[in-house]
Amino acid sequence: MGLIPVFPSLTFPNHYSIVTGLYPAHHGIINNHFLDPKTGEFFHMASHEPKWWLGEPLWETVVNHGLKAATYFWPGSEVKKGTWGCPEKLCMKYNASVAFEDRVDTVLSYFDLPSSEIPVFMTLYFEDPDHQGHHVGPDDPEITEAVARIDRMIGRLIDGLEKRGIFEDVTIIMVGDHGMVGTCDKKLIFLDDLAPWIEIPAEWVWSYSPLLAIHPPPGQAASDVVAKMNEGLESGKVENGKYLKVYLKEELPSRLHYAASDRIPPIIGLIEESFKVEQKRSKRKECGGSHGYDNAIFSMRSIFIGHGPQFGRGKKVPSFENVEIYNLVTSILSLHGAPNNGSSAFPVSILLPRQ
Repeated sequence: MGLIPVFPSLTFPNHYSIVTGLYPAHHGIINNHFLDPKTGEFFHMASHEPKWWLGEPLWETVVNHGLKAATYFWPGSEVKKGTWGCPEKLCMKYNASVAFEDRVDTVLSYFDLPSSEIPVFMTLYFEDPDHQGHHVGPDDPEITEAVARIDRMIGRLIDGLEKRGIFEDVTIIMVGDHGMVGTCDKKLIFLDDLAPWIEIPAEWVWSYSPLLAIHPPPGQAASDVVAKMNEGLESGKVENGKYLKVYLKEELPSRLHYAASDRIPPIIGLIEESFKVEQKRSKRKECGGSHGYDNAIFSMRSIFIGHGPQFGRGKKVPSFENVEIYNLVTSILSLHGAPNNGSSAFPVSILLPRQ
C-alpha cells in the first residue's frame, strides 16, 4: 500500500508532479537543485521564474476556468505564469517560521469569505516529519512526535470545518511527497575508489546522493564513462560497489520516466536503499534519514487519504503513482484539465458516482 512518488523521490519534483500530473522530465523540475546545461543557469528552491516550471499546475487550471484558488506554501505556487498571478492573501509565500496553527487558521478563514469569493481549490503544507527525518532517521521517537503534531493540525482543520457545518461537504486529500529511510556512514560508496578504472572529478558530479548525476565535459563520451564506472563497481574491489549501478539516462528503466529532458544529466546512478555516494573518504560521521531513491523501493512511498462526498468511507485502494492526483482533483471539481501523464480513467476507479 502507499502512494508511489515519481523518480527521483525528492521534494520539489514530487510536489510539482502532484499538482501537474506530469513526470519531472516533462514538468522540468528534475531535482531540488540542478543546472540547465543549455543556459548555464542554476535552479534552486527559491527559483520562481516561469521558464523553469513547465506544465499547468492545479491552481492555474482552476483560474483558467474563472474560479478562485488559494495556495498556502507549495513549490511552484509563487511562480506567476499563465493566468496565475499569485494573488496577495490567496498565495502565501514560503516562510518556515509561520506556526502550523496559523497556517490552518488562515485556510479555515477562506471559508468565511462571501460564497463567491471562496476558493474552490486550496493547498496547505507542513514540513514535518520530513524536517526531523533528515536529522534522526525515520524510526526515532522524534518522528513519532512530529507525526502526532501533524495529526493535531489535521484535527484542528477538521474541527474548524465542523464548527462551520461544512466538513461533510468539503473534499480533503492528504498526501505526502515521499517516504524516508535511515542512512549511516557505514553504507558509503566513494567515487575516488574508481580511480583504477576512471577518474571522476567532483566538477563532473551534479548530485551525489541519493541520486547520482554526472555530466562529463565535451569530448568525454558518456558511454565510455558509464562502461568504466560499472566495470569498477562490478569488480568486487570497490567498497560497496555492488550497491550502485550507473546508466546512460536513455538506458534507465523506462518505468522511471527520467530521460526526456535536456536538464537531466547524461549519466544517472541508481543507489541501493540506505546507501550514499560521496567523492572521497572523510572523518565526518553522519547518521540520519534520506529519500530520493528508486521510487519502486517501498520505504519511498507515502500516504494518500481522501475525504469528501465522492470518497467511499473506509475504502482502500491499490497503490498508485502521484501523477494520478491531478486528474483526480480536476474530476472532483468538474474541470477540463491540461494534458498530463496520469490516466483519464483513474478517477472513476476510486471515486463514487457524483450525487
